[in-house]
Order: sequence, then C-alpha cells, then structure tokens
Amino acid sequence: MKTPERSSGILLHITSLPGGRLGREAYGFVDWLAAAGQRWWQVLPISPPDRFRSPYKSASAFAGWRGLLSAPRARVSATEVLELRERESYWIEDWARLGPGRRSELLADQVRFQREWLALHGYAAERGVRMMGDVAIYVAPGSVDHRAHPSLFNDALVAGAPPDAFSDLGQLWGNPVYDWRALRSQQFRWWVERLRRNLTLFDAVRLDHFRGFVAYWAVPAGAADARGGSWRPGPGRALFDAARHELGGQLPLVAEDLGVITPPVEALRDQLALPGMIVLQFGFGRGANRFSPHAFVNHAADRIVYIGTHDHDTAAGWYHSAPAEVRRRADAVCAGQGITDPEPWWRLVRLCLKSRADVAIMQAQDVLGLGSAARMNNPAKRGGNWRWQLPPGSLTPALAERLREATAAAGRLQQAGWSSGTTPTG
Repeated sequence: MKTPERSSGILLHITSLPGGRLGREAYGFVDWLAAAGQRWWQVLPISPPDRFRSPYKSASAFAGWRGLLSAPRARVSATEVLELRERESYWIEDWARLGPGRRSELLADQVRFQREWLALHGYAAERGVRMMGDVAIYVAPGSVDHRAHPSLFNDALVAGAPPDAFSDLGQLWGNPVYDWRALRSQQFRWWVERLRRNLTLFDAVRLDHFRGFVAYWAVPAGAADARGGSWRPGPGRALFDAARHELGGQLPLVAEDLGVITPPVEALRDQLALPGMIVLQFGFGRGANRFSPHAFVNHAADRIVYIGTHDHDTAAGWYHSAPAEVRRRADAVCAGQGITDPEPWWRLVRLCLKSRADVAIMQAQDVLGLGSAARMNNPAKRGGNWRWQLPPGSLTPALAERLREATAAAGRLQQAGWSSGTTPTG
C-alpha cells in the first residue's frame, strides 16, 4: 500500500469537542481544519466506552456509541432498521440480543449513528478532510463480542505487557486474548468483518498495538500482575492476507508500531507496506534510538509523525516537565531546522510538520499550547482520564491561519489523500 501524500492533520476525539457529540461543533471543527490546511481528522475508537470512559475497552467492537449522537431521539423508520440488519448482519443481531438496553432501541440507535456519522464524513470529504479511525487490538472482558463468540477467545489467559524500565510488574490489561488457531480455522472472519466495518466509516484506520499481531504478552487469568506472562505467537501475515482477499485492494491501515518493537514486527509492517509511527517526544533523551533527531530527519518517508499521541503529554506539558538537558536538545534540533518561534510548543509543531514523514499529526492541545492538565490519557493514572474537552472558541481563525502558514512552509498543503487502495463499501 502506498502511503498518503504529504499532508497533516489533528488528533481530537469526538468527546473532546465542546458538547462531545456529532453535532454543530463537529461540523465547525471540519471547517476549521479546512481553513487551517489540514487534511486529516484522527479520532479514537467510536464504540461505547467503559465506565472509566476509555474507548479502548468497549462493549462492542462494531457498534457506534449512542453517547455521540447529536439527536438521540431522531425518528427511525422500519425500513431503515431492516436495511441496517441486512447490511450489518454479521454483528448487529448479537448487539441487539446482548447489548445494554432494549432490542428496539439498540437497533434504532445504530441507525441514528450510521446516519449522523456518514453525514459528517460526507461533509468532511467535500471540504478535503479525511477521517482516520482507531481499532483497539483487544475487546473488553464480558463485551458483546466476547459473549457472542466465546470460541474465538482463550479465557485461560489475559492480555498485558511484560516488565520494563517503567514497571517492574509489567502491565496487566485484563482483556481476553484471542484463540488465533480458532480464528484461522474460520479464515479470520471476525477480524475481517471488524476491518470491513471500520473501513466503511473511515478513510484510514490505525491498528492499535500492531506488535500483538506478531507476538503478544499473555498472562495466566487470575494473576496478580504481568510478571508470569509469556510471549505467544500472533497470526502474522495470514490475517491481513485474508482481509485483503475478502475486502479487495490494499487496505488503508496504519501500524501503531510503538513499544517493544522487534525485527519480526518491523518485517511484517514492511511486508504489508503499512506506514509506521514516529513520536517526537521519544527522540530527545540520551543515546540514539529510532526517534532521535538524526533518525527523525532521515527516517523513511512512509511514516506518520506525532508530537505525542493520546497516551502522551501535550507538547507544552512535555516541554515544561522535561529535564533541562532534554529541553536544550529539543531547542538545538529546532534551531538546526531554522525554527525560531518564541513558544516551545509551536516550535515542536513546526518540527513535526517539517519531518520527512508523509503525514504529520498534532493533538489539538499542541497547537493551542495547553499544558498537562489537558492531557487526554495518562496510562499511569488510575482516574480522571478521557475527560478533556476543547475550550469553546479556542480554535480561532487566527490560529487556523498560523497553522496553515506552517503547513504550507512544510510543503503539506496540496490536496491529499490515500493515494492507492480501495475502501470497501460494505
């Protein structure tokens, strides 16, 4: 798959809009993106979040969240419901049977969601803005998918991450892990349908925890922490070959290749010709790594570069909390690129845009210069995540003009899009 043409965009989840819904503010944000010369709006998973508001532990891998609806009681006809049940037959009956609520309302809400989402997506497309979604690799324990397809999961194990420099105990996520042998016996049908669903809603999709498709850390169920886990093989290329065979074309997917990335993970990413990710915040510590300034300037173009993702601090928060040595190193890199803006966060925005990566993505908090209080998620923090919302009126025409100028200076203003591959129509 070819990577997108040189372009840029903003990461802002729907819930971070004022009001947090698919209404007037969402359309206004599209208009602001277009005025600012941005070609991508990246969001987090749009399925129902858990009780902590995390969209990465959803009640369904397929259903849209009714909490995003701008008109939750809009009229729905019997014909619309019938069409939805025919079009989304793989998953919709499981949702209607096992989802939280009455069957009729669960179905009607999905009609409303499809109606509102596709209207927003069409509005964005008319203005040259494309939507990038996010697929969490795992499902939530007890989710509709977990209960409707128990044979596809290995309940003796749960997901996590091994001990590392940040945690002696590792990370115990608790999600059920897949029985990849069972999935393979069904030609990965569940995963193929999941990708089909997301690619009808988005122009491109980020695959969270891509390394888990090569090998994943599995912990015995009931363990107190992740130390007793072990690496187990994932499906590798077979899953993606099945998806391409069924859905056709070269699918517009992005590999979230962060974390413990081994040569086999890089090999699968490159075999599939998927863009990987570069994170600027990782590049200014001691020693060389794939995010360091030298790599940042010289890395392959088929990447998506971020100042930080939703799991990281904002640009201003990161800069002000970084050790003096790290700040000096970042300042020196910016100066070497001829970047002299007085605000450190704006220097990082320009540095991100100047990257060789085909696509540059900034959080909305980054261009606004907001501090750590505006961070979307801190994985080390137990509460208070996923709550940040954009201050009303903060995305001004003047800010759009400044971002447009920086985008033009970095050569990212031309009409952009995924330059090859076909998006399934369902």
